[in-house]
Amino acid sequence: MDFFGKKVLFLGAHPDDIELGCGALLHHIAKKTDVLCVTLSDNQKNPDLKKVKDEHIRSMKVLGVPEEKIVFGPFSTRVFPNSRQDILEYFLKFRKDFQPDLIFTHSKQDVHQDHNTMTDESLRAFRGITVLGFDVVRSSHGFFPHFLVEVTEEDVHAKIKALAEYETYRNRYYFNAELTRSIMVRHGALAEMPFAEGFDILRIVGQFGK
Repeated sequence: MDFFGKKVLFLGAHPDDIELGCGALLHHIAKKTDVLCVTLSDNQKNPDLKKVKDEHIRSMKVLGVPEEKIVFGPFSTRVFPNSRQDILEYFLKFRKDFQPDLIFTHSKQDVHQDHNTMTDESLRAFRGITVLGFDVVRSSHGFFPHFLVEVTEEDVHAKIKALAEYETYRNRYYFNAELTRSIMVRHGALAEMPFAEGFDILRIVGQFGK
């Protein structure tokens, strides 16, 4: 699959999800194609997470995503299942306005209720468009990547550096640099290359070119 020249929409439930799931890939393509990164909740209702919105913006900057390509949605963390129809309609606006060629969102193997809800609504909103699911290791159950994308060592370093912008989560095990690198080494081994990020296939829409 060639990402060059495509319009790629990244969908995360909370600040940090996109970076954790596919930060290296995002760094690899951000300056080569048209990307838009949408996070449905900014977590600002939680007094312990007041810094994460700014941390997300700084993290995305490390990955090469300017602030005008970052969108925060109006939804409340942990209760996405109560807002299914609103999330669907929110996604339909991006389908109309951004017209993406490719979607990245949470894996179907994710057990977090917010992640799971937005994946279901992504598949409804973006019918007829390829949708790939990224893994957030803390909340995955049985994830195996059937779609592998090569990334470089520079991309790996950028992802680790981007995650380091989250002072709020500095001591969380899933922000550990060695863990982050090891996942991309494993996915690289599956693809017989040094590093890769892995996704599950939620929907592939293909056509024969001339």
